[in-house]
Amino acid sequence: MSKRQASEALDELAGVASPSSKRSRTVDFETPPGNHSIAQHINSNGNKTNDEEVDDFEDAMADTAPIRQSAPTEGYDDLYLDTIDRSILDFDFEKLCSISLSNINVYACLVCGRYFQGRGPKSHAYFHALEDEHHVFINLETQKVYVLPEGYEVTSKSLDDIKYVSDPRYTKREVMELDRVDRKSWTLAKKEYRPGFVGMNNIKENDYLNVIVQALSHVVPLRNFLLLEDFSTKTELVRRCSTLFRKIWNPRAFRAHVSPHELLQEISLRSNKRFTLTAQSDPVEFLSWFLNNLHLGLGGSKTKPGSSMIQRTFQGKLKVESQAITARADAGDRLRFEEAADVKVDIVRFLMLTLDLPSAPLFQDELEKNIIPQVPLATILSKYDGQQSQEHHSQRKRYRLLHPLPPYLILHIKRFSQNKFVSERNPTIVTFDARNLDVSPYVEPNPAEWPPSEPIWYDLVANVVHEAVRSKEDVADTGEERKTWKVQVKDKATGEWVICQDLYVDKVQSELLYLGESYLQVWERRREPRKA
Repeated sequence: MSKRQASEALDELAGVASPSSKRSRTVDFETPPGNHSIAQHINSNGNKTNDEEVDDFEDAMADTAPIRQSAPTEGYDDLYLDTIDRSILDFDFEKLCSISLSNINVYACLVCGRYFQGRGPKSHAYFHALEDEHHVFINLETQKVYVLPEGYEVTSKSLDDIKYVSDPRYTKREVMELDRVDRKSWTLAKKEYRPGFVGMNNIKENDYLNVIVQALSHVVPLRNFLLLEDFSTKTELVRRCSTLFRKIWNPRAFRAHVSPHELLQEISLRSNKRFTLTAQSDPVEFLSWFLNNLHLGLGGSKTKPGSSMIQRTFQGKLKVESQAITARADAGDRLRFEEAADVKVDIVRFLMLTLDLPSAPLFQDELEKNIIPQVPLATILSKYDGQQSQEHHSQRKRYRLLHPLPPYLILHIKRFSQNKFVSERNPTIVTFDARNLDVSPYVEPNPAEWPPSEPIWYDLVANVVHEAVRSKEDVADTGEERKTWKVQVKDKATGEWVICQDLYVDKVQSELLYLGESYLQVWERRREPRKA
């Protein structure tokens, strides 16, 4: 069409067709053998026909050759599966995309182990598959495996071990056999380990959490509950705690240790950075916070006792008698209860009992017997016999346990004291027998619950031990002491004791358990048939 002159009116050109749009084409069309549909768009001189016909052809080609596939090509079901590297896979870290830091719809690359978000044509996992030629990804929520960029799901049975390591699941029969059958497993590197007695990564200063998780993972009712139940509707803290417990008892793990990183990140968030992986904290303070938040996360009530598995396992009742100290009290009889004065009685509930150590001597005697003082566990437990009194805020108090006793007793041996100037540690060793702890002298008699003359036996399950390590030493032998923690747990299947300190796991003799500075103990009530 000739160019319109400036003097011509637009109305005169109303019936004239507009020129076709010019489009750049960089695709060279090849004619398949026996196919003349492409040749029809090219004339005998090699010149293409008009653009509209070529556009229609390009659209038809795009519809018949899609990039995405709903299923693998026939005969190529195991394509790319040989690129999976199981030795570098680690599903213990928080499920966040390594690029967008999002926790929504996260996939793990089974070739390099990195996390990416989504699998659509514009997702980070899709571009990772194109750029690095890593094609196999697993959805960390649904445990489904996909091949990208094609986008089809892989249903090969050879990937079941990876799915199990990512999210272990147990049957009731398997859980019942955890404490009955002596089992041994092997990692990918042919290293032997025992499920439930594996090391835990100390990322920086999180050994205080490691010992608590190791101890709670051997409390049978709580462990079985977290291994078997479905917590998809519970809080994120409960879900991550359940996942970590299931990985600790995993009999088909790729390596003989786990990392608490995912649980630590949630704890740091929920506690407003009170407990982090970069700063050392007190295990007792963390245990108190952890049990209460697990109780609330499981739907427990703040007022109704026994409303969650936490309270049904650890909660007991305590009778507290208190009396005001008057000015008439003599110095020697300051803690003696006056019969004429009023005595206030309160019934309180507890998750753990605090035991006070006697003051350590300032000087050793001539025979050097008091270099490291010792005290029996029964002596410091006498605080709850209902006779010894203590002074608290101008009041004298005495304590007595009440029936029914909880299935598990948590004892906190108070070893640290702090004032405005200095923090002190009491190095007194607490001696005990790992079996046959009789708690009946510290319980208020109640014939309806238990015969008064019968002992109430408890056996030790876990013992958290404190160690003081000097971080630096100089000529004057001065330096700050750094706290480290380890835990001793009992293997019920063999009757042996195992010591766990971060990645270090080894056996220990039961006669040597009390030689360390015990700080926290978990005792299990022995099941005995009640006599008529």
